[in-house]
Amino acid sequence: GGSAIAAINNIKARGAKDIKLVCLVGAPEGVKAFCEANPDIPLYIGAVDRCLNEKAYICPGLGDCGDRTFGTIK
Repeated sequence: GGSAIAAINNIKARGAKDIKLVCLVGAPEGVKAFCEANPDIPLYIGAVDRCLNEKAYICPGLGDCGDRTFGTIK
């Protein structure tokens, strides 16, 4: 949710008006945060996993989606 919110804020700052967000996977906490921060933007999501853990990694085992996507796992 936090990464999506930051990305949308950046896009809005550049003047975009007709925005939609498409995600592969998320967690309920991120979906809630995104929808509260951007009630004007439709969200299309392929799957919602169970939760985030104490490190804000998606459970049951994806971990940090951005790390997986961009190969920045430490």
